[in-house]
Amino acid sequence: MKTNPITDRIYALHADVQTEDRFEGLWPLPTGITLNSYLVKGDKIALIDLVRDWGGALESLEAELTRAGVKLADVDYLVLNHLEPDHTGWLAEFRAINPGVEILTTAKGVALVNSFYNVTEGLRAVKTGDQLDLGAGMVLEFIETPHVHWPETMCTFEPASGTLFTCDAFGSYGTLGDRVFDDEFDEAEHARFETESLRYYANILATFGNFVQRAIDEIAALDVKVICPSHGMVWRRDSQKVIDRYTKYAGYRDGQREPEICVVWATMYGNTGRGLAAVIEGIESEGMAYTMHRVPNEDPSFILADAYKSEGILIAMPTYEYKMFPPMAYVLSLFDRKRVQGRTVLRIGSWGWIGGAKKEYEAAIEPLEWNSLESVEWSGTPDQDVLATLRESGKELARAVKAACATPVTA
Repeated sequence: MKTNPITDRIYALHADVQTEDRFEGLWPLPTGITLNSYLVKGDKIALIDLVRDWGGALESLEAELTRAGVKLADVDYLVLNHLEPDHTGWLAEFRAINPGVEILTTAKGVALVNSFYNVTEGLRAVKTGDQLDLGAGMVLEFIETPHVHWPETMCTFEPASGTLFTCDAFGSYGTLGDRVFDDEFDEAEHARFETESLRYYANILATFGNFVQRAIDEIAALDVKVICPSHGMVWRRDSQKVIDRYTKYAGYRDGQREPEICVVWATMYGNTGRGLAAVIEGIESEGMAYTMHRVPNEDPSFILADAYKSEGILIAMPTYEYKMFPPMAYVLSLFDRKRVQGRTVLRIGSWGWIGGAKKEYEAAIEPLEWNSLESVEWSGTPDQDVLATLRESGKELARAVKAACATPVTA
């Protein structure tokens, strides 16, 4: 593989990981993921973020350091923007190879280095405004960005080149191959990466949307030319594009969402599915866009992405043993964890010998503060009257979504 210089003193050290493991133990990686570290060479040498020994990432890191003319033992400073183990898992081994390296991270990061890796010496806590002078005109500045996505996170900025190292911020799922930079990918490839960027955001950062927006505001004062995340491509041609993308994602939390409906549905014996078809007829008659996700057939990772961006949500599920259909209950718990709040929502569903899902459902969605339309439930197969009601409910949902999206969002 080639080396990936950002400048004559800054290198992207890129590893593609293809694995059956799930990210954070939860989120599937059908297109893989990158682990990016960065090398900054002044009179002293800094390595920004590390890797775990995962899917060949360690071998890639060592090989790319060698191609850049640096050995692990040559590194003077290890800057840890984020202590999650995908960026630090090999820290103890690295420290054994290079016991003299000084580790820089935030004060909360120092505590995590202690607890995760039993490292107590050679640590320096940094805060917003602190600098590290590497010599030869290379200075690193630090900006605390808590909860993007753990409490200890920060960004590192090299002002001479305008290079911002952001770790999880501005990241994406998906491997890159032998290309790393945004200007090396065509429009269709960028569209695929945008889909994976949204899924990454919904899975990893949605809980912390207000912190993401604060971080964006914090870096707005910097003259950023290149954005270097630890997952995904390096943005050297159009860094503002990914900043704008994340600004949009953060805005989904507070109501600036897409005028479409995320349909999340389940059926046991086809009866809820028959009712859903009628609702979809109503939605389509209003010209409303929608996406379809069946549970448990589809992983909630992908459901979260569409639910997070959509103003409207349609929940279609049967009653199961007096309560909600269990896979749907899990999806709703993720909606709560990831702050899928304030949406315009319709729930429908069939029941067999008795209902019961409605009570549990209403308790589950109470923290989400949804604008809920009247639920529609029926016993067994929906008759013509029920189907007519469901069509009208679909129309009502589509119109309510249009109205919500037409209403200006106030801070």
